[in-house]
Amino acid sequence: MATATLSSTDADKLSNLKSAVSALNEISENEKSGFINLVSRYLSGEAQHIEWSKIQTPTDEVVVPYDSLAPLPEDPEETKKLLDKLVVLKLNGGLGTTMGCTGPKSVIEVRNGLTFLDLIVKQIESLNTKYGCNVPLVLMNSFNTHDDTLKIVEQYSKSNIKIHTFNQSQYPRLVAEDFLPMPSKGKFGKDGWYPPGHGDVFPSLKNSGKLDAFLSEGKEYVFAANSDNLGAIVDLRILNHLIKNKNEYCMEVTPKTLADVKGGTLISYDGKVQLLEIAQVPDQYVNEFKSIEKFKIFNTNNLWVNLKAINRLVEGDALKMEIIPNPKEVEGLKVLQLETAAGAAIRFFDDAIGSNVPRSRFLPVKATSDLFLVQSDLYTVEDGFVIRNKARTNLENPSIELGPEFKKVSDFLKRFKSIPSIIELDSLKVSGDVSFGSGVTVKGKVVIAAKSGVKLEIPDGAVIVDKEINGPEDI
Repeated sequence: MATATLSSTDADKLSNLKSAVSALNEISENEKSGFINLVSRYLSGEAQHIEWSKIQTPTDEVVVPYDSLAPLPEDPEETKKLLDKLVVLKLNGGLGTTMGCTGPKSVIEVRNGLTFLDLIVKQIESLNTKYGCNVPLVLMNSFNTHDDTLKIVEQYSKSNIKIHTFNQSQYPRLVAEDFLPMPSKGKFGKDGWYPPGHGDVFPSLKNSGKLDAFLSEGKEYVFAANSDNLGAIVDLRILNHLIKNKNEYCMEVTPKTLADVKGGTLISYDGKVQLLEIAQVPDQYVNEFKSIEKFKIFNTNNLWVNLKAINRLVEGDALKMEIIPNPKEVEGLKVLQLETAAGAAIRFFDDAIGSNVPRSRFLPVKATSDLFLVQSDLYTVEDGFVIRNKARTNLENPSIELGPEFKKVSDFLKRFKSIPSIIELDSLKVSGDVSFGSGVTVKGKVVIAAKSGVKLEIPDGAVIVDKEINGPEDI
């Protein structure tokens, strides 16, 4: 890790920033020092330069095939003991803005009137009921999602699950021109602030007091995942393997498809396992990075981490993950957000591993095309678990591309009386002013592209196989 000393200009920038930040009353001392620490690391040019020739493909000891994980104990009492060591944490700081929603993304309805959060609660309830254990649910909110989430959590007060919430850090956006915080220029609204990425989960868990509380209750591991990943359910085999082998950290990876070429991957480097993100790759090697021949796996952001190890590394200020600069424009000002990713922390933990898990553990809903898949007959929901329909023989999901008319959840829902049957579908592309009746079936490769100015309605019960449709006459 190369750390350069600050130039006199950068030292002045940092000094001015420190005095401006010290005057911000909206954030805690922990947040102020965390922010200044991040900025000074950024200004000093601290960066890890990857030497491409030193990258090695991890062995099966480092990225353990799912089938090689230690077998589960058969005694339900032993399973209960395992689960009593576990905390489930969902990263719940994101808004559903990309899908046209204003509140936390986790309260978008997924299917049968159930939201992401409903499904997560049901999953943990069923575990606690089945094994008589006490797995708590922790939601890491951001200042954007905190108030709404607290109101929603009240609905679960009668459930057999203890729900905790805490906020990740709130950092001021930096004005690019003079490197001063936006709020110190009188921009006090929410636009002046940002949550600094999910790498902040570790210090924020500690600063909230939750980490110490869980350790005092005998909890040992946290399973952290994005709240919009419907495949990120508690996996006892992974938990059992980590406890048996004393692994402090496990990242779930899964085989890369052409849709995942930009996803971070695990490599062996200087004798340690670490995450390689596309932003770290020198330009001349980007195509090699995207190839699914050399880099066959990618990070699902399902992470299992030992709580004592988090405590040790946070207290020692040892989690210096790569900084991701995120330039934006807000209210006409060019600003900079500095962020970190939780997956990049893998190289700081002892005996860290990856586990190459089935694709079913990665089912994120990032857009309405993903919502289309999970609302279709490709999946059913049982006890909060989203289960894939065995009638589909192809292991890969169909490719779905919906035009801008379907981008917002509200518009998407208006255009379907019911989601078509897609068990035998390979790909579907829809664009233009198209709406679907109920009981429609699509198979093979289907393109539905309404001509400009044409309102195209697919009638109830239509069966469309390997066809391109541009108007009613093609149905």
